[in-house]
Amino acid sequence: MIPVTKTFLPPQEEYNSYVQRAWDKAWLTNRGELTLELEDKLKNFLDVSNLIITNNGTIPIQIALKLFGKGGEIITTPFSYVATSAAIVWENCKPVFVDINPDYLTIDETKIEAAITEKTTAILATHVFGNPCHVIEIEKIAKKHNLKVIYDAAHCFGVKYNAQSLFNFGDVSTCSFHATKLFHTGEGGAIFCDDKEIFHQLYYSHNFGHNGPLEFHGLGINAKISELQSALGLAVFPYMNHIIAERKKVVDFYNENLNFEAVKSLKIRENTEWNYSYYPVIFSSEAVLLKVQDALADENIIPRRYFYPSLNTIEYTKGDKMPISESTASRILCLPLYVGIAEADLQKIVQIINKQIS
Repeated sequence: MIPVTKTFLPPQEEYNSYVQRAWDKAWLTNRGELTLELEDKLKNFLDVSNLIITNNGTIPIQIALKLFGKGGEIITTPFSYVATSAAIVWENCKPVFVDINPDYLTIDETKIEAAITEKTTAILATHVFGNPCHVIEIEKIAKKHNLKVIYDAAHCFGVKYNAQSLFNFGDVSTCSFHATKLFHTGEGGAIFCDDKEIFHQLYYSHNFGHNGPLEFHGLGINAKISELQSALGLAVFPYMNHIIAERKKVVDFYNENLNFEAVKSLKIRENTEWNYSYYPVIFSSEAVLLKVQDALADENIIPRRYFYPSLNTIEYTKGDKMPISESTASRILCLPLYVGIAEADLQKIVQIINKQIS
């Protein structure tokens, strides 16, 4: 089988060496030395001031919404993984959808102001497939209307915009370290925030509100990562440049060999240093997509309809019609992309797609 992605795993003995350190200390959670070491390495690699590693990638969004949402309306995108809008509803806020830009697939910043009401408390936008939102314009809108900005940057490990880490934009950015991501801890995630006062609130919130062992600083939850997860992150970390370079080779192959007269690829925003996190293609119709998907499945090739369906159509988040998001969601397919995929497999994928769309 050729899956849409395959988890990168370092040599097991390298992982085991980190696990042994935690084992020897009998310290498996509560921000042990492996977690602290990983946070330091990530801060340096990503060029960020503050981060907290968490036990998954969704809970950072929930923590930020708990801090900023205040039960109000959250302007967000309908084209994202379901965790984005689910977190809004889970935190007793209301998602207000704004349609997407048809080229970049991120929230259309020109439509945000029309959706703002007196109940709006924040903007939660997704950097789709690691492709940056128009962060400069969104910041202007947020400042004008006194709103907080949260970025779901689940796919953005290593991405730079205007020569700085994409995690440095917004009031809070969040990332996923799930096993399907470039950098991973099996399950995991992170919160990024430049503002020290807000960062301290986020820090307390991720550990039951603890401010030291015997003091509490407001409401909190358990978002701590375990030492076993951090051990995996430390073992994966040295390979990050290799992982990104190998994924770029796959993206370059698709770019050079697919028939772009019949399919459309993702347009990466200008001034972006991308990380090659996904390879989405958009077909002329859903019927063509399904035809291609069936032909690939016949050869045991498993792409993914990512993101489908448009989130404004899900029962618990139902909102206004979002024609661009709904159309895109029905026609977009992410192709296999991972370290170690064989060139012969890539050739087979391209041949099948080009044949079906010609």
